[in-house]
Amino acid sequence: MLPQLHTTLSLLEGGFSRLKVLVVGDLMLDRYLHGEVERISPEAPVPVIRHARRYQRAGGAANVAMNLAGLGCQTVLAGYWGNDAEQAELVEILDQAGIDSSAVVTSSLPTISKTRIVGRNQQLLRLDIESRDAYSPGDAAWLVERASRLAREVHAVVLSDYAKGAITEQLCRAVIQAARQAGVPVLVDPKTSDFTRYAGATTICPNLAELSLATGVPTHRSEELLAAAQSMVQQFDLKFLTVTMSEKGIRLLRPEGDYHSPARAREVYDVSGAGDTVIATLAASLAGGLDTVTAVELANLAAGIVVGKVGTVPIAQHELIAALTPSSGITAGEKVLDMARAQRRVAEWRAAGETIVFTNGCFDLLHVGHITLLEDCRRFGSKLVLGLNTDDSIRRLKGPLRPIVGENERARVMAALAAVDAVVLFAEDTPLQLIRTLRPDVLVKGGDYTVSTVVGHEDVQAAGGRVEIVPTVAGFSTTNIVKKLAAQADQDHEERP
Repeated sequence: MLPQLHTTLSLLEGGFSRLKVLVVGDLMLDRYLHGEVERISPEAPVPVIRHARRYQRAGGAANVAMNLAGLGCQTVLAGYWGNDAEQAELVEILDQAGIDSSAVVTSSLPTISKTRIVGRNQQLLRLDIESRDAYSPGDAAWLVERASRLAREVHAVVLSDYAKGAITEQLCRAVIQAARQAGVPVLVDPKTSDFTRYAGATTICPNLAELSLATGVPTHRSEELLAAAQSMVQQFDLKFLTVTMSEKGIRLLRPEGDYHSPARAREVYDVSGAGDTVIATLAASLAGGLDTVTAVELANLAAGIVVGKVGTVPIAQHELIAALTPSSGITAGEKVLDMARAQRRVAEWRAAGETIVFTNGCFDLLHVGHITLLEDCRRFGSKLVLGLNTDDSIRRLKGPLRPIVGENERARVMAALAAVDAVVLFAEDTPLQLIRTLRPDVLVKGGDYTVSTVVGHEDVQAAGGRVEIVPTVAGFSTTNIVKKLAAQADQDHEERP
């Protein structure tokens, strides 16, 4: 049981929205190019990637800000970017998340970006664009002034140091001093081996490798390493030190002793951005008044959720709520969900280690072909979400005489089936938006489809999922049933005297 559970849930369900958090650090744009590897190039012994999908996400300090926004906090971001296409892409991501980037300084250096080329789920190449030059003295002074002023106006400050030049010793001193005078907690994610610049912060949050560099103690000598870290609390005038230990969880080191929170991940797909999630959740928790142990436990829970995703993906408020409030005893009527409730239900299942399967269709007149499809779906996972076309959607696809059964009745009938765990109506012609929102682990279609013709296959595969094609039952379809009924009606009409 999480300490301060009631208070934590109250914060997650709306309390975080009153909190304002400042993130200062190295902003980055993470790009992903996903494709299929089908052959080796005749020009050189390298794989040829057939491009299928491209997307971009906020990285570095910008990902910390995305995590805070995902928790519902008012988030202000400060750092540097260039005047280039990467900056425009990053601005669009931040604006959509509601993050205030007015404190970011536009420099003459390029926006830092990392482009990952992925074949299936294997990263083949990463291209980094960044300058090794220092930011100009004028830009540096401007950032120090903005950040130290804002540090007095927020509920928490995060210094996200990726060792790319934004977090200087001068900036650390100014921001930490301003925040301490205002009684605002400061949390640091370090990438340098010298922690002196972070002195006076509330906490520093290194991983084991970073802690080893700072202390000179090898990571395999864990007890000696943690003892050296314990001494840093007093040495650098910290309230506590937070050590992320990968599969071993998080160790909280305080003057009065340490506390260990075991790892919460059910299955690890990608640790990218997990540290950003930890420090963002810690910052929001401390800003909201949670005690240190509860803040660490909540951060650990959040990290366990994001490492089950592929790529740099921030935590979402509803995912933590779902993980803290498991449901039970769901009736058939409660299986019919709107989009928001479906998101929460799927997040709850995923946090519990369930495998999410998705299929879709009109399901106008239920027949044995439908039942077979749904039974096949359950072979691929533990929870089945059914996307159901609305009446208007069916009319556009199949004509004005369809559907025969209305959407509400169809939804209740499908929800009553034991194979189905959730039913979500969608009004579009395809379930693409629904698939992108729910991010199923397995996407299933029946019939003459191929993987490449299934709507949403790129999104599911890019996120580490898979697509399954199952055979249909020959001779059974709603269209054939309708034709048969119409023919029978015509015959009955002709036989009437």
